Amino acid sequence: MQQYKFNGDYKLRKIFNRELINLIHTSDMDLVVAVPVSQHTMMTRGFNQVASLLEGIELTEALQVKVTKKMQQSHFNRRARMKREQPFSIIDEKIIEGQSILLVDDVYTTGSTLHHAADLLLAHGADSVKSISLAR
Repeated sequence: MQQYKFNGDYKLRKIFNRELINLIHTSDMDLVVAVPVSQHTMMTRGFNQVASLLEGIELTEALQVKVTKKMQQSHFNRRARMKREQPFSIIDEKIIEGQSILLVDDVYTTGSTLHHAADLLLAHGADSVKSISLAR
């Protein structure tokens, strides 16, 4: 994951792509939402590591990172991660109203990222939210 995510080895996205796509196809959810990255991350890394893992899947852009530059979560301990403010905002709640959403992240450490994202989606009208992550 280090090589792929932080060292920009983009070709590694293909290793788990097929398995993730198969898992998503069996999920029976209306929308698939990848956890977004900040504008800063997109500019420096050049790709969203989650969306890239899901190449071939129709993704819904429902969330965006509120701050332009977000500190890497790996710089925070568990307690700090759990106390973080909501890092996301909704792009367009009409898209998610009444929908069952599969939320996808690359790494599950404390669950705070998925928790924040799911809470926000549910608060803005999503019918249900399930999540998967590649690694824990």
